[in-house]
Amino acid sequence: MKMLTKVLFIDDEMHIRQANRQTLELAELEVTTLETAEDALGIITSDFPGIVVCDIKLPGMSGLELQEKLQTIDRHLPVIFITGHGDVSTAVRAMRNGAYDFLEKPYSSERLVKTVTRALEKRMLTLENRQLRTELEAHSAPGPRIIGKTQATQRLRATITQIADTGADVLIVGETGTGKELVARSLHEHSQRRNKNFVAVNCGAIAENIIESELLGHEAGAFTDAKSRRIGKFEYANGGTLLLDEIESMPLQMQVHLLRVLQERVVERLGSNKTIPLDLRVVAAAKVDLKEASDKGEFRKDLYYRLNVVCIEIPPLRARREDIPLLFHHYLLVAGHRYQKEVPAPQSSEVNMLMAYDWPGNVRELRNLAERYVLLGSQAGWSIDKLLSWDVAEMSGSLNQQVELFEKTLLEQALTAHKGSLKEVMATLSLPRKTLYDKLQKHGLDKNDYK
Repeated sequence: MKMLTKVLFIDDEMHIRQANRQTLELAELEVTTLETAEDALGIITSDFPGIVVCDIKLPGMSGLELQEKLQTIDRHLPVIFITGHGDVSTAVRAMRNGAYDFLEKPYSSERLVKTVTRALEKRMLTLENRQLRTELEAHSAPGPRIIGKTQATQRLRATITQIADTGADVLIVGETGTGKELVARSLHEHSQRRNKNFVAVNCGAIAENIIESELLGHEAGAFTDAKSRRIGKFEYANGGTLLLDEIESMPLQMQVHLLRVLQERVVERLGSNKTIPLDLRVVAAAKVDLKEASDKGEFRKDLYYRLNVVCIEIPPLRARREDIPLLFHHYLLVAGHRYQKEVPAPQSSEVNMLMAYDWPGNVRELRNLAERYVLLGSQAGWSIDKLLSWDVAEMSGSLNQQVELFEKTLLEQALTAHKGSLKEVMATLSLPRKTLYDKLQKHGLDKNDYK
C-alpha cells in the first residue's frame, strides 16, 4: 500500500488552521482543515485513508465527543488532540479511551510532523491488515486454498477449477517448497473424488528395495518377511487420488509398473496373478524438468509422455511477489492459532524486506519464517531482517553448531531486552548464575555491551 498522507485538521481558530496546514504541507502531507467537529462526521468513514488532528475545545461538539463518535465508526482511527496546559489531564484520559496522542500548546513544527507521521504509519498498517483479512476471507472455501491475487496465482486457481473434475492425470512441476502437494490436494478436494482417499507418496523417501511393495502391495509369502497381505498405495487410493511426489526419484524398474497402471488401470500385488481394476487419478509432481531427464536417460520417455497429459507449472514465490504479504499474513494467523499466541503485525518496512527477498525455499520458507515470527517476534531484536538473516546465513552447519548459535542468539536477545541485567536474564532463561557466566564467557558476550 502506498504511504498514507491524508490529515484532517480541526480547529476553530483560522490562524492555527493556516499555520498547521502550511507546516504539514511542507512535509508533503495532504491536509484538509475544518472549523467544527460536526463537519468531520460527514467525511470520516471506516476506511478513511488518514488520521485526525483535533483541538479538544471546539464550539458545538467538543473534540472528546467527536472521538466517541469516531470510535463507533472505526475504533482504530488515530486521533491526535491539541490541548492547552490546563487540559493535559483531559487529554491523558482521552488517550486511555483510545486517542493516539496529544500535543500541548505551544508545540514545535517538528513535533507535529513527527507525531502525525507515526500516526499515519499506524493507520496504514491497520488498513493493510484489514485488507489482507478481507482477501483471506475471499479464499475461505472448504478444502486447500491457493492464496494470492497475482495473475499467475489466478491462472493457477482457474486451471485447477477447469481440470479438477475431468479425471485426467496431471503432472505438477515446480521448485522445492512451491506447494505442489497443496495443488494436488486442491485438485482432489474440488473433484467428485473428494470423499475418497488422497494418498501422498514421496518417491524419494522410499528405499528402492521396498518401493514395489509399497506401491503395488504384496501377498503373504511373496518374499522373505512378507508374513501377511499388504494393500499397496495404488489400491489404497482406489476411487480417490494418488500423488507421486518427486517422481524423478522413482527407480526405472518401478517406472515400468507405473506405466502399466496408467495405461491399463489395473494393479497386481507382488506374489499374485490376479489383476485388480483401479479407478483413480494419478498426480505426479517433479522439481526437475522431466523432459530433460528423459533425454538424458534418467527417466523413461514413454512414462514422461504418458504423465504429461495436463501439466501445471507452479511459479516460484519470487515470480509472484505481490502474493507475499497475503501469504505471510495467512501463515501468521495459522501459527498464532496453532501456538495460541498473539499475532504480531509486521511494520511496512518489514513487509518491504519480505517483498525484496528472493525466497530460495519458496512458500515453505515463508511459512517457516511466519512461525518463527509468531514465536519470537515479540522478543527484543527478533525483527524480520534478523529472522531472514538467521534463515539464510546462520542456520547452516552441524547440529551442534546450530544449537550453539541458537543458544548465543537467545542470550543476546535476553541481554538486549533486560539492558544487560544478569539477574533478569537468569530469571528469564531459568539459568543459575554460574551457568550463565560460563555461557557468556563461551560465546564472548559482555553484559556491558547491552546497557
